[in-house]
Amino acid sequence: MRLTRRLLLALSLCTTATPLLAADPVGVRKMSVVSQDYPRPLALTVWYPAAVAGAPSATVEDRIFEFPSASQDAEIRRGRFPLILLSHGSGSRAEGMGWIAAELAEAGFVVAGPNHPGTTSGDSTPAATTKIWERTGDISVVITALSADPQWKASIDPTRIGALGFSLGGTTVLELAGARADLSGYIRYCKEHPDMMDCRWFAGGRGYAGGEQVSVQPFDLASVDKARFEQSNRDRRITAVVAVDPGLATVMKPESLKSIAAPVTLINLGSPGQIPFAVLSDRLATQIAGAGYRQVDNADHFSFLPVCKPGATDFLRSVGEIDPICEELAERSRADIHVELAGLIRQAFERTLKSGH
Repeated sequence: MRLTRRLLLALSLCTTATPLLAADPVGVRKMSVVSQDYPRPLALTVWYPAAVAGAPSATVEDRIFEFPSASQDAEIRRGRFPLILLSHGSGSRAEGMGWIAAELAEAGFVVAGPNHPGTTSGDSTPAATTKIWERTGDISVVITALSADPQWKASIDPTRIGALGFSLGGTTVLELAGARADLSGYIRYCKEHPDMMDCRWFAGGRGYAGGEQVSVQPFDLASVDKARFEQSNRDRRITAVVAVDPGLATVMKPESLKSIAAPVTLINLGSPGQIPFAVLSDRLATQIAGAGYRQVDNADHFSFLPVCKPGATDFLRSVGEIDPICEELAERSRADIHVELAGLIRQAFERTLKSGH
């Protein structure tokens, strides 16, 4: 998923709005992860079960998306909770997964999502997109930081850690489980499917820096560091994975998939025959022992984005946005799709992280 320059402009035209209310108290805390041993400072958002409802989140609502309410820096509920790491899609941000993060926090999980430098909103280039090892490194560093942080280590169960990823984030969490991509296969895939979203991104000659669109050279996949691209990024601390519309779904090394021990759930957005080849995961599911696979009918890739505010579609058209960021599908609303998705994701983690799998 790519966010265009016009959409980035739209996201900067913000107004404060009344947030959606969660049924049970959910806390949210913004923090940074900076380590002498890791070169990428990370902006991190953590959602968690709150003891009581506190002050509403100070997060500013943008012109397009609705975000769930959470209590800023509220006291965490007593107990030890499973930890779920979030990995957002290319050109997005952790806050864009806030709708599912709040659902999971309400269900009794601590949920933490970093913004991945180089592939986040306003800071995204084709060259950085292929560096999956940096994204997996971000997630591993966050696990280490939270496990050592006095604010969190008493509340997190280090034996119950899951990861949820969407699109490029889906690739990230699968690699954390042990999957490894095949660079030659990826180069071949883009030659055979140049119309796929990721392949168009590499050939497009554009990127984003400082929130602005910038010109870059079309990116040649043959220039990618093959050893780094194909290395193992497995983090054995992660014991369950859910990947929604994962990128690189068709170019994972079969032998690496056979070695995955953590329970994996794969979810595609779309009815049979309507799912883009780039993310189609039904065959992938057959190559991972015990993997679950579900399709969400009458949905599309954009359905994972937050619910849009009234009038957002007209606003996006007015600023020249051509992607159907907020266009509702005729068959069902995005809110309805989110209900089904949240149920599938929550059930997967309750089965794998709360049942002592």
